[in-house]
Amino acid sequence: MPAVLRADRLTKSYGSSRGIVDMTFDVSEGEVFGFLGPNGAGKTTTIRLLLDLIRATSGRLEVFGLEPSKSGVEIRRRVGYVPGDLRLYERMTGLELLRYFAHLRGMTGLGDAPALVDRLEVEVERPVRALSKGNRQKLGLVQAFMHRPQLLVLDEPTLGLDPLVQQTFNELVREVTSEGRTVFLSSHMLGEVQRVADRVAVVREGRIHVLESVETLRTRAFTRVEVTFESLPPADEFAGLTGIRELRREGAAVLFAAEGPIDPLVKALARHRVLAIDSHEADLEDIFLTLYRHEGGAACCVACSRRRCATCAAASSGGASGSREWLR
Repeated sequence: MPAVLRADRLTKSYGSSRGIVDMTFDVSEGEVFGFLGPNGAGKTTTIRLLLDLIRATSGRLEVFGLEPSKSGVEIRRRVGYVPGDLRLYERMTGLELLRYFAHLRGMTGLGDAPALVDRLEVEVERPVRALSKGNRQKLGLVQAFMHRPQLLVLDEPTLGLDPLVQQTFNELVREVTSEGRTVFLSSHMLGEVQRVADRVAVVREGRIHVLESVETLRTRAFTRVEVTFESLPPADEFAGLTGIRELRREGAAVLFAAEGPIDPLVKALARHRVLAIDSHEADLEDIFLTLYRHEGGAACCVACSRRRCATCAAASSGGASGSREWLR
């Protein structure tokens, strides 16, 4: 598949402040590309660069084979965009706003807007200022999808949406990619991305630390075992068990990651009075929470089953210290 978006050592600095650093990635035609990271990681900066809303300090960026700094208008004509901080003209009704966007884009009608309004159950007769956050977000989605763009750039697109609408959004994304169009989905919610993404980039402190297909990440999944004790065992009780890592303690419960057979853990638990056991295969959230949790600089990467992998070593450098837990 040809690349719709390509970045090579893309860097943006704000004076002495870090924006993004040496980002290299590409997004193929017909792909859902998940762009994940905590707030302040550099996700929105990257989006603003590809839309030519700001200019890069160094590096190269191409969208549809064009440089945003030279062909920004042409690129934006082929893009549908939902910003993370969505702001709309408050005095307009939803319908007036959609007509306004259609006019700006040179459309002869409203395109797919009527069908999208029905599917998302958007209130378009009321002024935007009278709409709830969820209805404003749905209106933002309609304006992004209505002209059937080749590339959808979605920054936290499901904020404020109820679960049923989120399900409809997922269906819309799948329909877009089934037609060979592309989605760049930026979010801090792993669950949102793992349901629709083909590949995932994880951004931390302006750098990409993980870039993998969702399927590859799932092959690294471990078994998550949560055990509730009548009396909490000593902190080092389960140290040294083959394939077993203790992730955290909450009250009388201990959360383990098991890589392979859980028999060593079961035998160790037999020495204690256990009130409950719950186990399931880890999802992407478990994997990345573990990747981003570093105690005193000693990385423990369950995702790759090594004590200190190269990804963990990189993620714990650059001034990061102590415990860091995000996406909580």
